[in-house]
Amino acid sequence: MKTKNVIVIGAGIGGMTAAIHLAKSGVHVTVIEKNARPGGRCDRFSRDGHHFDTGPTLLVMPLLYEAEFSALGASMRELLDLQRVDPTYHLVFDNGSKLALTSDMKSLQEQLEKFEPGSFQGFLRYMDEGHRHYHLGIENLVLPDFRKATDFFKLGNLPLVQQVKPFSKHYDNMARYFDDPRLKSAFTFQDVYMGLSPFDAPATFSMMPYTELAHGVWYPRGGMYRVAEALASLAREAGVEFVFDSAVERIDVNGRSARGVNLDGRFLAADAILANADLPYVYQNLLPPNRHAGNLARKRYSCSVISFFWGMDKPFESLPPHTLFLADDYRENFDSIDRDLGLPANPSLYIHAPARLDPSMAPSGQDTLTAIVPVGHMSENGGQDWPALRDEARRHVFRRLASLGITDLEQHIKFETAFTPISWRKRYNLVKGSTHGLCHNLMQLGYFRPDFQHPDYGNLYFTGASTRPGTGMPTAMVSGRHAARRVMDGFGV
Repeated sequence: MKTKNVIVIGAGIGGMTAAIHLAKSGVHVTVIEKNARPGGRCDRFSRDGHHFDTGPTLLVMPLLYEAEFSALGASMRELLDLQRVDPTYHLVFDNGSKLALTSDMKSLQEQLEKFEPGSFQGFLRYMDEGHRHYHLGIENLVLPDFRKATDFFKLGNLPLVQQVKPFSKHYDNMARYFDDPRLKSAFTFQDVYMGLSPFDAPATFSMMPYTELAHGVWYPRGGMYRVAEALASLAREAGVEFVFDSAVERIDVNGRSARGVNLDGRFLAADAILANADLPYVYQNLLPPNRHAGNLARKRYSCSVISFFWGMDKPFESLPPHTLFLADDYRENFDSIDRDLGLPANPSLYIHAPARLDPSMAPSGQDTLTAIVPVGHMSENGGQDWPALRDEARRHVFRRLASLGITDLEQHIKFETAFTPISWRKRYNLVKGSTHGLCHNLMQLGYFRPDFQHPDYGNLYFTGASTRPGTGMPTAMVSGRHAARRVMDGFGV
């Protein structure tokens, strides 16, 4: 039998995972990537001895990573030099109070009780709920491949309505466990990982703070880009061919099938195509216009971020690896991002200091810092002034750090690279600059997310953040595995 040929568009985490599975099944796989290196949004750059992860900065859900690397015939622990980060985050509130989230229950109990007497028991009950949501959510919402509606809407899934609280809002659900609004925000901010507001997110997402404290937040030495490098290495070992610095211009379709892709003025034929580019971008830019593109355009998109990458000429040792400033006007923060597509007046923001975990991320006697400020995605009318919003966001970062006594940071910046939603759109073809693709509200979860297979073109498949099961690096590996299985089924193998 003739060897099948598959083209994967995009060398993101899902695309590379799918490519490895396909190659190990005997398929000839070519991955075409518009940028100069693999990884997609899990990207990095270096300058003057400073190394920056531009995408995720921490590894969460390690059990899911382990399972997906194992499915590739590899050991995550052998490929990545992981260290546990504990405390996971240092939270700073507007009144100067601080909370270090840690798996040291004695330390956490002492801290929580100072915020709200009796709150540690509420925390333990919340962790019990998170444990249930995590295991039921992974088993019933993340891992299954819902090939037809009855795979999802079945009697066996009916108890999930009560068990994982999909119809309860995450923040509203926190009233069952805490009264202090600071504690409610401390255990719901993780919804931003899905590009969601906790005021819109299902209470199901209590699974995230649970897995962080129960299974750990981890950091690979060398940064999160080591995950992309590990997958790229496995792909090459499996025989996958990479083509970098080449942007696919169009997917060539004929009737009810895809014939191949056009790039650089040439045509590459394929028996099947698997698109790991941002799914709305594929429908809007690589395929002929149809109703599906219009349907996608009407869906809800995740927020975006303004990111600052700073090379510092001196170390700021007082900054821990992960510092999160949470605003008192928590709801207004998210309303401003989701409703107004802007920058909140008093934004919550995140500071990452990777050299606290891996000194090689900065030259000796210097520092590498990343500041991330969530903002709305790009509006349809293009009315946002991103340079002005970028400068305003930078001032907020300096103001927040000054509250910790760090008043000289600006004077010690050797260089700055800043990303706005325009940058995310340009670098990674993310529609609206939405860093997490389609958002994860109730009607865009599980079966309700776009399928792995195009409804009209039978040999065109998808993987990535906007497909099932959703955004995130370990879920992208699940997505890639399912997409590869769909391709093989299409081949009758």
